[in-house]
Amino acid sequence: MADTSPKALATELLAILDRDEGRLARIDRYVRGEHDDPYMPPQADDEYKMLAKRAVSNWMPLLVGTPAQALYVDGFRSGSSSESELPEPAASKSGEWSHWQRSRLDARQSAIYRGALSFGHSFVLTERTKKGVISKGLSAKRTAALYEDPANDETPYAALTIVTPPKGKAKGKARMWDGSFEYAVTYESKTDPDSVSVTRLKRHGASECPVTRFAASVDLEGRTVGVVEPMIALQDRINQTVFDLLVAQTYTSHEVRYATGMAPPMQMELLDADGNVTTDPEKAVDSRPKLDGAGNPIPAPINHNARRFLFAEDPDVKFGSLPAGPVGSLIDSIDMSIRHLAAISQTPPHHLLGQIANLSAEALLAAETALQRKIAEFQSIFGESWERVFRLAAELDGNASSAEDFHGEVQWRDMESRSLAQAADALGKLAEQLGIPKRGLWKRVPGVTQTEYEDWVEMAEDEDSVGQLASALTRATPSVSEVPATSDAEVIAA
Repeated sequence: MADTSPKALATELLAILDRDEGRLARIDRYVRGEHDDPYMPPQADDEYKMLAKRAVSNWMPLLVGTPAQALYVDGFRSGSSSESELPEPAASKSGEWSHWQRSRLDARQSAIYRGALSFGHSFVLTERTKKGVISKGLSAKRTAALYEDPANDETPYAALTIVTPPKGKAKGKARMWDGSFEYAVTYESKTDPDSVSVTRLKRHGASECPVTRFAASVDLEGRTVGVVEPMIALQDRINQTVFDLLVAQTYTSHEVRYATGMAPPMQMELLDADGNVTTDPEKAVDSRPKLDGAGNPIPAPINHNARRFLFAEDPDVKFGSLPAGPVGSLIDSIDMSIRHLAAISQTPPHHLLGQIANLSAEALLAAETALQRKIAEFQSIFGESWERVFRLAAELDGNASSAEDFHGEVQWRDMESRSLAQAADALGKLAEQLGIPKRGLWKRVPGVTQTEYEDWVEMAEDEDSVGQLASALTRATPSVSEVPATSDAEVIAA
């Protein structure tokens, strides 16, 4: 059986981070636009290198941002509720959703998705603090987790995140968690087990490791792949084609004028009486052509533009021009490579090319279909991870029923563009024609948040209470028709 001591776990987790460091660093470079240089001749000068830097067209942030901007958790539906609705406001505000608001995940959830989409996975740590139970994202570049079955297990048996890497004589610091305890880890090198030191700090309060993995895609071997790494080869191809276009545009896209039968004027330098070079015209007695490092005369630059006229004294001199080289084929090649990028990454072509004119609503819907399928897949995968986060938060908060709630679901915001009038008409038809309870459709109103929904529930309950009180008073108070009529004769007799 493998050694499961804290030091052995920390050593193995640091070794995983060391193994993946180069791969993740390369992905990070491409996301930030620091791409590999396109091919250049071995004798490339500074002008070529400048063109190579300008040739970088970074499409990676768009490939990450397009699905990430459609992922937004807007609420949580508890499976422990007896109604087919979200939990009641009193329970929600003091439980699951308060943990979400306390952790500021309305804004910080986006970084978790972008990290998972970029590197293939990211992590969320759920822990008890002085301010209550909070969750925060952890970078894949600094965090690793161990699973018995990395393809199917959602709970790691150990996880480690680096707080500060080693610098100079200072040791690196890290935090590690297993199923019961939190540990402080110090190390000098990720590859030196003898430099690793582990100190047990405290019980973290959960019944399992409090770190949750958010994986964009996991195969049956447990490997995670994001949207960036498979696209690096296509990104390099686009950069190479753009570089070739810039070179052609710089050197061959303009007409080249030439003159035959005459020599260009040479740059001259002044000589004094002793034969030394001087810059004082009064001391100059002679001149000679200026030579370059190889001993060849240096031609004088010719200042020529559309307003200048060329002439020569020798009648044998001929002037002419060479036509510009075509660049249309290179532009077409760039367009083709971008289309390949769109097809492989399931990104609508008009998102990359900006060509949206004269497209019908049906054509736009068809173009968005592949992207919507990919987003739905991410919502399913990330939703399972969020549900574990909510269960961990409930357990740390002392809510036993919610900690065992495996039927809860996160509610994703509907990011499809539609007018409020269209949505209201559709929801009204669902309620009237299909008999769906109106309160069950409140959450589907575009843009409604969890807090707004809870306020609606409270207001509805208040209205129901007022209505029930009015009904009770009506039943308890006899109406005028119920009072027996008495005649004047009966009154006199009385």
